[in-house]
Amino acid sequence: MGLLDDRAAIVTGAAQGIGFEIAKLFTAEGASVVLADIDAERANAAAERLDRAVGVACDVTVPGDVDALVAHCVETYGGLDVMVNNAGITRDATMRKMSLEDFDAVLSVHLRGAWLGTRAASLAMREAGGGAIVNMSSISGKVGNIGQTNYSAAKAGIVGLTKAAAKEVAHAGVRVNAVQPGLIKTPMTAAMREDIFAAREKEIPMQRAGEPEEVAKAVLFLASDLASYITGIVLEVAGGRHI
Repeated sequence: MGLLDDRAAIVTGAAQGIGFEIAKLFTAEGASVVLADIDAERANAAAERLDRAVGVACDVTVPGDVDALVAHCVETYGGLDVMVNNAGITRDATMRKMSLEDFDAVLSVHLRGAWLGTRAASLAMREAGGGAIVNMSSISGKVGNIGQTNYSAAKAGIVGLTKAAAKEVAHAGVRVNAVQPGLIKTPMTAAMREDIFAAREKEIPMQRAGEPEEVAKAVLFLASDLASYITGIVLEVAGGRHI
């Protein structure tokens, strides 16, 4: 028996990294999963690596795309039980050098995308009598990072969005929670300078960066019935960093 047997899920930004690991674990636990990504080819390629999975092109900043994504899941798998708003980008620079376009782009993908996904998913889940939504924040939304005023603002905003949405839809059986990963080994962190990465690892009480599957396990917990009485929380997966 899997924790998500006979359930249908959507994971955005699922072509690689944490998003793919979430989709992979979900299918291993019995779910049928729609892997959404702005790149259709990569979404389809990722889905082909899994059982009970399909890839769908979706720009999470476009309301019509997000609504169509939810509708596709309902039509393909008969419903929507779990929504993971994971899609994100970075455009790092200090405030002095950051363009307004890069600020807006990061806020749009992360915060607008999570809001659109939460709204569309909760509408479908309310009609079905319940569901679980997990929004991906970041430890950067708790403490802030130099060069990431856009990213840190977006990830902090996701916390507020999650708590407010949880209060709005709890009566309908829909749970909304957030996860805040810390330093995780992903294609995004692989681009960091080696000395900077090593310095950040030293700040972590567990003395190592996390693995994408460790974040996926936390998401699985919040998506499953193990968290049936949990809503509106922020779960840090950061090895004790910034506690």
